[in-house]
Amino acid sequence: MKLVLAAALISAAAAFAPQLPQSSSSTVLRSTAEAPERNAPDAAYMPEWEDRAGLSPEEFMKSDMSKEDLSGMWECPLTRWDSEGIDVAAAQKMAKSVPHCPLEMRATESDNAKGAEFFSENADQIKADLLKYGAVWFRGFDLMKSVQGYRSMHESLGIDPCLDPLHSSGLRKFASERDALYEEVNKASLRGHYIGLHSESTAKRTAAYAAFVCFQKATEGGGRFLVADGAAILAEMDPVVLQKLYDRQIRISVSNLDIPPSFPGPLKEGIKTLVDKAVAPKFDMDLEMLYESDGKPGRLQAVETAESPINRHPVTGLPVWFNNAHNHARKLRDRRPCGVPEVGMTEVFYADSMDPLSLEDCSEIKRASEKHITALAMEPGDVLLVDNYRALHGRDVFQGDRFHAVSWFTWDNEEWRGDERRIVEKNGMNKAINAMMDWLPKDFESDQT
Repeated sequence: MKLVLAAALISAAAAFAPQLPQSSSSTVLRSTAEAPERNAPDAAYMPEWEDRAGLSPEEFMKSDMSKEDLSGMWECPLTRWDSEGIDVAAAQKMAKSVPHCPLEMRATESDNAKGAEFFSENADQIKADLLKYGAVWFRGFDLMKSVQGYRSMHESLGIDPCLDPLHSSGLRKFASERDALYEEVNKASLRGHYIGLHSESTAKRTAAYAAFVCFQKATEGGGRFLVADGAAILAEMDPVVLQKLYDRQIRISVSNLDIPPSFPGPLKEGIKTLVDKAVAPKFDMDLEMLYESDGKPGRLQAVETAESPINRHPVTGLPVWFNNAHNHARKLRDRRPCGVPEVGMTEVFYADSMDPLSLEDCSEIKRASEKHITALAMEPGDVLLVDNYRALHGRDVFQGDRFHAVSWFTWDNEEWRGDERRIVEKNGMNKAINAMMDWLPKDFESDQT
């Protein structure tokens, strides 16, 4: 893999590079500044667990081999931006009128008896509720306790699967490729990592909908699934902070490659060109390679293009908080449980200056976002159907083993969906990076103080 090759070349070259004195500025900061305390955020609403039984892995992972192989699914559609000319005050007023997210739809004995027929009979109403509430929590349904039943559910709703917008990055592997079903972040190496609120999107690609399913809840506790309404967060945000972020826009760095600061300029530029031309295109994102944006000497970062933190919903026109700052801001990650290796640590910048978001602005994003988190107690068979342009999602830390999965869905509007199907060549990068992530120690935690 070219990224591994580049890292190996850099490591080898470092042995011949001139060494800087040990009393560097980063060393001084490390010795004089205390690491922030790490605490998992709270949630506004935490439904009780019900301890419903599930199936064994051998049972829930069985695919219906008589059905069509979906591995040639649609490409994730391009992000639909409509963020120009938003009156922030008017947008906040409009967003205040939304109902609580998610809508809870609990199965009755009659509903369970109908199986997939329940979803085909109620497909239009479920889709209308999804637009109204931003997410629908199907709770206590027996049908979705297995891969076969889960697929029957979304086929009965008439929604078409697509690739994860970050499929080629390798961040998520398939649970059942022929069923277009991805595994959620269940890796033991990341069970102590809190995943902040985000939409499954990049500046370039965004899935229209998602359906998160629980096959096995965490065996030793934790692992609540987090959801929050982007409209409610927008309405909650301090108007001054919101206006500033909208005016300045944001950029997000998605990965780091630490180059020895003592490398000569031409060699650094050569490494930058290598990564930019050979590696970055594999990730199907609009990225710019920049040195030292976060202030760390020698750090090469892959940074997304500028984007608005507010967007209008493509169907309803409702203004929403549509960005991943709660998950990606370094100042927030450093203050909660985090097990991501340094190469994968992210940061959020003001687009007009490339300065990291201030602690004050990060604190307001945290406050407004976490006030509207519902921490779902998802159990076997439960599904959260999410409007990916309206609701944000995340995951709390867990102990033991946990198996949740997700499928992403495209638009039924052919123009919005596009005509791209899966590019099979991307899957090599996906598998290679997942193999490296699985190699990490079971209780890996990076040092990011």
